[in-house]
Amino acid sequence: MEQQQNVVDVTRRLAEALVPGDLDSTLAQVTAAAVEVLPDVDYASITIKRSDGRLETVAPTDDLLKPLDKAQYELREGPCYYAATKSVHITSPDLAADQRFPKYAAIAVAAGIHAQAGLQLFDNEASQGALNLYSLQVGAFSDLELLGPLFAHQSAMAIDYAREIESVREAVHSRGIIGQAVGILMERYRLDDARAFGFLLRLSQNENIKVRVLAEDLVARSTAEYETGR
Repeated sequence: MEQQQNVVDVTRRLAEALVPGDLDSTLAQVTAAAVEVLPDVDYASITIKRSDGRLETVAPTDDLLKPLDKAQYELREGPCYYAATKSVHITSPDLAADQRFPKYAAIAVAAGIHAQAGLQLFDNEASQGALNLYSLQVGAFSDLELLGPLFAHQSAMAIDYAREIESVREAVHSRGIIGQAVGILMERYRLDDARAFGFLLRLSQNENIKVRVLAEDLVARSTAEYETGR
């Protein structure tokens, strides 16, 4: 009964903490909520594995985590490394006694971290992500089996929503910029809209540069020329 009440409480508090917003603010809300909502969590960060294999720490709740996360990436061991690269949930209630990553454990314990957990957040073509939980207490996270995956699932849903909003905003922005660039080409070279857009596409293919990037550069240069000529 107590466990069920804990689940209900975590669900409610997480829903209150995760307010829809852009991707950066959502990631920061996830790590802040982990510290506030989950038992024994003193610090939290998110590891993102990019499509090129690069590992990056985002939204840490304390600067203490940056060198700890970096050590895991360089040593290729530790809960956050395995959760981000192997797409698994992993807990270590007592780092000093954990034989899976002895090199990293020594660094963590020296920094005052005695327990750690890594929870997979997302895994798609563009990137993989894991939530890293840190505790100053030996024995923390031993009861994370139910609450951890629940928290990770709800957080992943919030991140997916933020990504969708960001994609829509980028698409709207791209259309607006491309439209401005087409208008500049039409005026400058006396082209109709179809030929101006075709010219932009051919230039994109020849230069191997995205149409949006070309459009942004053209609009920026046109604006600079206008301001200089005034």
